[in-house]
Amino acid sequence: MYWNGGWAWMTLMPLLWIALIGLVAWVVVRLTQHSAGRHGTSAPRKAPGETPEEILDRRFASGEIDADTYSEARRRLAAHRPGPW
Repeated sequence: MYWNGGWAWMTLMPLLWIALIGLVAWVVVRLTQHSAGRHGTSAPRKAPGETPEEILDRRFASGEIDADTYSEARRRLAAHRPGPW
């Protein structure tokens, strides 16, 4: 008497479980990617159109590199800059 519509639940329950497991997996992936970027374990992404000098300036301004490293890197970039044709 209590099984009216039981076939619908038997069809729907596996789909709900698949959706729930997929949602949990998606959340875990998103959280691990976010925390990896926040703690610096992944490589920082370069902004589109950012030149090597701009990257160097940004890193120096944020304190990632010191003045000596900055000067040496600037010198190396200038030495390897292609000249006009």
